Amino acid sequence: MRLFSWLYMKVIVLGCGKIGSVMGGEFARCVPGAEVTMADIDEARARDAASHITGAGWTTIDTSDHGSLYDEVGGHDLALGALPGDYGYAALKAAVEAGVDMVDVSFTPEDPTRLDEAAKEKGVTVVPDCGVAPGLSNILVGYGASRLDTVEKAHVMVGGIPEEPVPPLGYTVTWSAEGLVDEYVRDVRIVEGGETVVVPALSGLEEMTFPGVGVLEAFYTDGLRTLADSLPGVDEMWEKTLRYPGHVEKVRLLRDLGFFSDEPVKVKGRLVSPRLATARLLERSLWMPEVGDLLAMQITVQGTAAGKQHGYVFRVLDRYDHEGGVSAMARTTGYTAAIVAGMLAKGEIGGDGVVPPERLGMDQEFTKRLLSELKKRGIAIEESLV
Repeated sequence: MRLFSWLYMKVIVLGCGKIGSVMGGEFARCVPGAEVTMADIDEARARDAASHITGAGWTTIDTSDHGSLYDEVGGHDLALGALPGDYGYAALKAAVEAGVDMVDVSFTPEDPTRLDEAAKEKGVTVVPDCGVAPGLSNILVGYGASRLDTVEKAHVMVGGIPEEPVPPLGYTVTWSAEGLVDEYVRDVRIVEGGETVVVPALSGLEEMTFPGVGVLEAFYTDGLRTLADSLPGVDEMWEKTLRYPGHVEKVRLLRDLGFFSDEPVKVKGRLVSPRLATARLLERSLWMPEVGDLLAMQITVQGTAAGKQHGYVFRVLDRYDHEGGVSAMARTTGYTAAIVAGMLAKGEIGGDGVVPPERLGMDQEFTKRLLSELKKRGIAIEESLV
């Protein structure tokens, strides 16, 4: 609850992986004077993340123990979540029950808006899905929609890919490998003909040319999240992931052979999850920090304004920070979340309950401020008319 001065606030960052460590460091720069604690199930990872932030502490957490998670989060004024999706909802729930504001980037299987009523009762603000996509993508859709009288189409195309294709998949891992596998198997909600329908992941394959990158392939993934419900009356809305050409064919082969299955297989008398084993193998083989990545995102919002057809295209192209050693995925995800968290900490975001990113984006002054802050960090969003 915002009953504290942001100059003396206590903040906990849940998850100290590739994204969480960047979120924590950037938040400390956004809100100097805040007491930051980096938390992870892995003590070494928490220690390392804290060592890169002046004055930061560290702790270990067990997200499977609701009581201890509640106690740990409850000792703080604000929580930033960067846990794997399977554990993200538990952290959101603990924060709400403890009366702690939270900005989260976890892609939870559960719908975070289920916590809206409880968050309002506690007087806390929760901003879920506040990374790059979902997150910045939703904010830009909301921003475009706020400048139209009606919205007919909203398209999101986004991908984190290496600066050049890397065999065998033309891809390197820059975020959660489990989340990556989920992206390839989770059924996808899109809006078609004004109705929400479900289509398979990896479907809707098409090619597009992204300026500064070249030809990429795009396919449906389940990234609309709260957008599917918060923009009623839209005729067509979807998200597609971008990869280098040929990626989908290879990933479909792995999927069809069962590498992404949750059904355990017996190996030397022990049950093994193919999905988790595949995630570990992808992480081992495709985690290449020496290979620079890029983040390509294109948002198109079309409709009417003053009785005429009108629309906006927002385009982001961010590259690996070789000097700082920060991936484009971590920059665009972590910086977005940290800036929003800083604005929340300083009382610049109002409203209790679960606040989807697109609702923030509909506040044009908020969005202009966010885009200005991202630009200061070298992340520029180009805007053009359809």
